[in-house]
Amino acid sequence: MNAKRADKLAVSILYIISGIIVLILFSLLAFILWRGIPHLSWDFLTKPAKTFEKGGGIGIQLFNSFYLLILTMMISIPISLGAGIYLSEYAKKNWITDFVRTAIEVLSSLPSIVVGLFGFLIFVVQMGFGFSILSGALALTLFNLPLLTRTVEDSLRAIPSTQREAGLALGLSRWETVTRIITPAALPGILTGMILAAGRVFGEAAALIYTAGQSAPALDFTNWNPLYIASPLNPLRPAETLAVHIWKVNSEGIMPDAAAVSAGASAVLIIAVLLFNFLARFLGKWIHKKATSA
Repeated sequence: MNAKRADKLAVSILYIISGIIVLILFSLLAFILWRGIPHLSWDFLTKPAKTFEKGGGIGIQLFNSFYLLILTMMISIPISLGAGIYLSEYAKKNWITDFVRTAIEVLSSLPSIVVGLFGFLIFVVQMGFGFSILSGALALTLFNLPLLTRTVEDSLRAIPSTQREAGLALGLSRWETVTRIITPAALPGILTGMILAAGRVFGEAAALIYTAGQSAPALDFTNWNPLYIASPLNPLRPAETLAVHIWKVNSEGIMPDAAAVSAGASAVLIIAVLLFNFLARFLGKWIHKKATSA
C-alpha cells in the first residue's frame, strides 16, 4: 500500500470514529430531550416538588442549583485567579512548584464522590455546618478549584512573552503588566474555562448528596433575610439541587408521576448545561474579537 492510500485510509478511519462518537452523544441528548421536553411547563419549573401527589415541580431545586452555583463560583474564582497568576507569572521553576502542579493534576481527577465524603467529614461534621448550601459550596470549590487554577495558568502561559517584555519596557511594574496587559489578553480563555466549570458544577450530584443534603424544605420567597431559616438566601439550610433531585426520584421516588418528573428535570439539566457550553463559546469568540479588533 502506497503512502497516499494509507493516508486516505487513516483519515477515513478517524472520520468514522468521530462520526460514531458524535452519533452516540447526539442520540443520548436527543433521547433525554425527547422524553423530557413534553413535561416542561411554567408550573413545572416554578412549583415545589410533591412527595405523594401528582403535579409537583422543580422550582425549589432549580433555585437551589443556581444559588449553589453562584456561591461556589464566588468562592472559587478569586482563589483560582490568584493561584493561576502566581503559578504562571511569579512561581520559580523548582521541585516545589512541580509538586504543586502534580497535586493539582491529581486533585482534578478525583472522583466527585471522594470530594463529597471529604466535604462531609470536614465541613458537615468537623466544622459543624451540617447539611447546608455552604457545605456544598465549599465541597464543590475543592472539586472545581484544580480545574479552574489550571485553566487560568494555561491561559496566561499562552500569551507571548513579548507582551510581558513590552509592558516592562514601558516602565510598568510586574504586577501592572500582569493586571493590565497579560490578564486582559488571556480573558477569553479564562472566561471560557470558568463558564465550562460552572456547567460542571451545575450538573454535579455525588458531592452534594453528602454535603448539601437530600431535602428541599419550603422557602419563603417574601423574606430574603439570610439569617431567616426559610429564607432562600440562608446559606446554612439544606438544599436539594436539581441533579440530586433526579437521582433521588429515580432511586426512591414514590410520587405517582416519578417518571415524568425525572424526565422533565433531566431535560432541564441538559438544556442548562448546553446553554453554559454555548455561552462559553459565544463569549470567548466575542471577547477575542473585541480584544483583537483595531
